[in-house]
Amino acid sequence: MSGLCGWLGAGRRRAGLGAPAGAPTLRLLRMARELHRFDGAPLQTLLAAGGALAVAAHAGSAHLYSRDGLLVALWGRPLLAGIGVGGDVAAAVAQRWQERGLEVCAALSGPFALCLLDSVNSQALLAVDRAGSQPLYYQCGDGDLLFASSLSGLQAHPQARRELDPQSLYNYLYFHTVPGPATVRQDCRRLLPGEYLHVRRGTARRGRYWQIDFDEAPARPFAPQRAEFLGLLEAAVRRAAGGHAVGAFLSGGTDSSTLAGMLGRVGGAPARSYSIGFDVPGYDEMAYARLAARHFGTLHHEHYVTADEVVAAVPRIAAVFDQPFGNASAVPAFYCAQMARADGVHRLLGGDGGDELFGGNERYARQAVLARYERLPAALRQALLEPLLFRLLTGERPALLRKARRYIEQAVMSMPARLESYNLLQGYGPRLLLEREFLAQVDAGAPLAQLAEAYSRSDGLSQINRMLALDLRFTLADNDLPKVNKACELAGVEVGYPMLDDALVAFAARLAPGQKLHGTRLRPFFKQALREFLPAAILRKKKHGFGLPVGHWLQRHGGLRGLAFDSLSDLKARRIVRADFIDTLLERQLPQHPGYHGTMVWVLMMLEQWFVQREAANQPPEEAHDELEIRQG
Repeated sequence: MSGLCGWLGAGRRRAGLGAPAGAPTLRLLRMARELHRFDGAPLQTLLAAGGALAVAAHAGSAHLYSRDGLLVALWGRPLLAGIGVGGDVAAAVAQRWQERGLEVCAALSGPFALCLLDSVNSQALLAVDRAGSQPLYYQCGDGDLLFASSLSGLQAHPQARRELDPQSLYNYLYFHTVPGPATVRQDCRRLLPGEYLHVRRGTARRGRYWQIDFDEAPARPFAPQRAEFLGLLEAAVRRAAGGHAVGAFLSGGTDSSTLAGMLGRVGGAPARSYSIGFDVPGYDEMAYARLAARHFGTLHHEHYVTADEVVAAVPRIAAVFDQPFGNASAVPAFYCAQMARADGVHRLLGGDGGDELFGGNERYARQAVLARYERLPAALRQALLEPLLFRLLTGERPALLRKARRYIEQAVMSMPARLESYNLLQGYGPRLLLEREFLAQVDAGAPLAQLAEAYSRSDGLSQINRMLALDLRFTLADNDLPKVNKACELAGVEVGYPMLDDALVAFAARLAPGQKLHGTRLRPFFKQALREFLPAAILRKKKHGFGLPVGHWLQRHGGLRGLAFDSLSDLKARRIVRADFIDTLLERQLPQHPGYHGTMVWVLMMLEQWFVQREAANQPPEEAHDELEIRQG
């Protein structure tokens, strides 16, 4: 993945008078090594009195400036108003900072992570792009600031806090990832999309320089709107492709198929596309990927992931993630990226963000159906339907009545709690799943409160836009983007997200709610706009993605079953998950419903594997001998 790291002020007191002259450089080197441990990106550093930073990035993604104690580093492909592509964006950021201060954040666009250290005035500025595609972690304390694009990079500094945060471990079991701004380490935080951190003379202030601004005005005329959309989409793909040997993930869905087709258009030659399949009924969608590849004439590559490959990948996936991560589709994403890398591709384009901008997730339609119940007269709901289904009709009930009761049970829940009605942790029950001592250290209601707080920020908007805003924050920034970023980092490939291009995001925010969800019809504008571009079968298909047949293989593949069972057995000793729950899960529940309970087996297996990999990584490191380009500020 590469990235940046460094500090302001950290290490001055602890270094002491007897500290080796090269101690700051060695500390920086150890932090920076974590950034390029998997992809081998070139390293550069900048040093100044009381401050230091390093960037690990391939050509075109590292931007540095150093003068008179002011250090600036950007990682990614940032754009700054008035600075053309190829211009010295880091120098321009330094000048804009000196002229306008924090306004420089809003002037930046594109994918980036920014660090600015002003050691003369004891100031620092950290910021990440509007989608949060380039992560940035930090720790503040005692007037010092540590930061890095990876949590392991931050942890390589001797002043970093290493204590685990029980609440974040609980949140992992709830979300299957650790949602920001918290991290799995106490006192280490992560910037959310569109956020900055300003540190001045030891005082830190976190703020938001951008948030999506939905316009719910009536729909504009379709023809000019379609023309604008197609132009923005083509420009976004061109920017994301850059000058690299580039290819595209191709699942056969609307987003990945659109990008594969656009990549061929902007490149003037057949695009290279890469697809993953599974030789398991109900999980393989290679037919749609092949349809898109034929339609656009791509140079298509396929790979069928096996259970043996999953077993081989699990420790590597756990090692590359800074925090526990339970989304099993990271495995096929890795093998897809690895296939592209072997084909000479250095950058892949992913369709992530399309669902969250244009209304493509099935739950949007499901929630629209549930919301209809609220529009019934209150007297009908409270005096007739609910008493009938909840009090009068007891005992054995016909299937239709059971379904009606379940519908009302969900419909009467408030948003966003209704979205979590199928949450695994809630379904099992925290008291049955977790050790009493561990549960006493956490707030079991915190995850839902975090969702509710974020949902409340979009109060007054239509339900579809409120759900989109929530998914941009949690589903995308906390789950999907880290998944693809880390999978590609492990394979040694860069990744770009054209759907998250700032101009395209702004366009999507101006679409009327009915253009994203019409009744229960998903993304109507997107599909109508691309009706002459995409094959009709792809426009009609339901969303699937890179879902892994975990439950199927846990039942039938001895290697994966053994890895999972051994991992969960070892997890018992950590006193987080109850031993009797693990026994029941493996011995009784998994055989009864492999597809459902297999998800929790995977989540717990990846938690234990993350512990194992972190313990191995925390062994005393060998002395570093990397060659760095050192520049004094």
